[in-house]
Amino acid sequence: MEFYLKDASGKNSFLFPVNPEEVSIRREKQLETVNILSLGEVDMAQEEKLKEISFSSFFPADKDPIGSMNLLTSYMVSKQPVRLLITEAGINILGYISSHSTSLRGGEPGDIYFDIAIRTWREPKVRTTAASGATVRTDLKPVPKTYAVRQGDTLYAIAKRELGSSARWSEIYAKNKALIGSDPGLIRPGQKLVMP
Repeated sequence: MEFYLKDASGKNSFLFPVNPEEVSIRREKQLETVNILSLGEVDMAQEEKLKEISFSSFFPADKDPIGSMNLLTSYMVSKQPVRLLITEAGINILGYISSHSTSLRGGEPGDIYFDIAIRTWREPKVRTTAASGATVRTDLKPVPKTYAVRQGDTLYAIAKRELGSSARWSEIYAKNKALIGSDPGLIRPGQKLVMP
């Protein structure tokens, strides 16, 4: 059985010189606890949490232990996942080195002991929304027709020309009273009137 780490490109690989005595694989289900009246706390099942594989071993003094630890650190700080391969165990996963620690032991000068944990990598799935330009919802509210007042216009003349009946001048005034003011005879050129 051999333990390998490969970088994201797949070009560089690292073979652990000494196999660990034990490998731990941790799987968990994500649960959300909610409080329901008269039932109390209830767990609601969510997605599976990321799987974590961890093991411990050592780098012997004659196998460049400092260089090996530096390589593990560079894999850990990288923003790219690494591939963990454990032959004869069927383990071939992409993941991030979530932690690794080292220790030195008396009586074994030059050997570096380590613990490492690798969490599986999951590709993020991004949903697009209308805000990002996927589809735009049409506005169902009608846009009111407007009329720009010209020199010499009256509400009576605008109603006759635009609405077909001069008797409808009061409808124009009712829609634009805040703009025109209290006297319907005082409209000014350039005013934008909302038409009924």
